[in-house]
Amino acid sequence: MDENKRNCIIKVTDLYKTYGKGENEVKAVRGVDLDIYEGELLIILGSSGSGKSTLLNMVGGMDLPGSGSISFKGRDISHYKDRELTDYRKKNIGFVFQSFNLIGELTVYENVALVANTKKNAHITDEMLAVTGLTEKKNKYPSQLSGGQQQRVAIARALAGDADILLCDEPTGALDYETGKQILIQLEKLARQYHKTVVIVTHTKEIARMGDRVVTMKDGRITDIYENTDPMPAERINW
Repeated sequence: MDENKRNCIIKVTDLYKTYGKGENEVKAVRGVDLDIYEGELLIILGSSGSGKSTLLNMVGGMDLPGSGSISFKGRDISHYKDRELTDYRKKNIGFVFQSFNLIGELTVYENVALVANTKKNAHITDEMLAVTGLTEKKNKYPSQLSGGQQQRVAIARALAGDADILLCDEPTGALDYETGKQILIQLEKLARQYHKTVVIVTHTKEIARMGDRVVTMKDGRITDIYENTDPMPAERINW
């Protein structure tokens, strides 16, 4: 990937985040600099406690940095108030979590339409269900779906808001191997065919092979950033 030919959609500069005080102080993120490019598939790799999920939450406007800055399309979101952060997330960010976070009392269609209606784009619900292969399941409830199907609902819901960026925190963590691979194929498709910016946080080294770039983290710091000149298709990854 030629960085000079790509648009930087998120710019993270000298980012710090600390939780607690005194003996309980945890320096979760320490001096992180990172550019995220439009339309790329980026993998953030690290073990538990490396700071990768904290970084993802700050990029997504779920948490504010202690110091440093985060810019989205040139606008600094680092000091946004709660209402501004909510607006930023609704307009620009889609989240996919390990725990799915679906509403059990709503059907598949209703879970996705809830976000689409918020964006005044109710017509997009059917399209996102088709993209994620869920059209035939749209009248089912989450309890009637497999884990992989529930995760695909979460992806469809994240996309229904027409987000610029899809942030995925351990999206395969609660799934068996084959189901997890199908989710990775789905995320790869969103980046390659639909030109979404997809950021995947994972502790699984093999998954990093599918990314355009890989960011490795340890102890709250970025230890390496490298490019995959020939990313491996998700369907060929084994872990």
